Amino acid sequence: MPTKSKWWVAAITVSLAAVALAAAGPGYQTVTTYKVGGEGGWDYLTTDSDARRVYISRGTHVMVIDADSGKSVGDIPDTPGVHGIALAPDLGRGFTSNGREGTVSIFDIKTLATSSKVKVGDNPDAILYDPATKRVFTFNGRSQDSTAIDGATGKVLGTIKLDGKPEFAASDAKGEIFVNIEDKSELVAIDPNKLEVKAKWPLAPCTEPSGLALDRKNRRLFVGCDNKMMAVVDADSGKVLATPAIGEGVDATAFDAETGLAFASCGVDGVLTVVKEDSPNTFSVAENVTTQKGARTMALDSKTHNVFVVTAQFGPRPAPTADNPRPRPPMVPDTFVVLVLSK
Repeated sequence: MPTKSKWWVAAITVSLAAVALAAAGPGYQTVTTYKVGGEGGWDYLTTDSDARRVYISRGTHVMVIDADSGKSVGDIPDTPGVHGIALAPDLGRGFTSNGREGTVSIFDIKTLATSSKVKVGDNPDAILYDPATKRVFTFNGRSQDSTAIDGATGKVLGTIKLDGKPEFAASDAKGEIFVNIEDKSELVAIDPNKLEVKAKWPLAPCTEPSGLALDRKNRRLFVGCDNKMMAVVDADSGKVLATPAIGEGVDATAFDAETGLAFASCGVDGVLTVVKEDSPNTFSVAENVTTQKGARTMALDSKTHNVFVVTAQFGPRPAPTADNPRPRPPMVPDTFVVLVLSK
């Protein structure tokens, strides 16, 4: 029979182990790398968890791969300067924002065939399908507005003027849309029925907001900020509730309603920051998972809870010129990959 002192040592050891286990992060790590290759830069990713597809914007076309194998499912061509992809499964349609052309391509989500194009604002960036109104919204960077399209007919319904450059957006699926204004460090609430701005909220201390995700149940918005923080915002009052630290170079954020985890993909540091919603008003950094340099955009698979990020290898950055003072380094051919992160 153990002595009293040995019993206390054993009890303390078990207690410390329990604390350590409770404090441990979710345990995300890169489990698979899909070597996709192909030409063109990239921007947003979108997952169709039910159809097991991942849509990847690639400059002039959209690659579609199988979420579980990484194999090509198809390609959506003729999307000049494509930024984002929005899916409307209830309508059997998908939509791409073609930045250089100022259009939206409408495609069949089963066959991937494009049926038509719709003219929208100048340089459409983010694109969103709002299931409450069955409307598609583009957020146009150069014209600083949002174009509303009837998802079923493709008809342009109107334009919402914004007071700066819109970045990413999120819908609460109940009649409200939110969008970040990057150059104003501002968050805007939009009425998708009336096509008007309802509220404007400052995001200080967050600067240059990009990615945006929403916890619809608790009405919490997760904003990826350029100054290495995630601003957590009350979706009703606009109050900034918390600013957990994230990596550098964030572009996208996501929220997993089932696990209560928010994600920020940070390309400069090459990390995926995972933030835990401890309560509706308390948030903490659960872990920073190593990804790869350049992995700045992401998509969440709501069925498997996997996270997809994309990146490539790059050559030396060219010297600045008068026409191009901030040139991008060239992508090494056929190095484009999709990293699958899982618990």
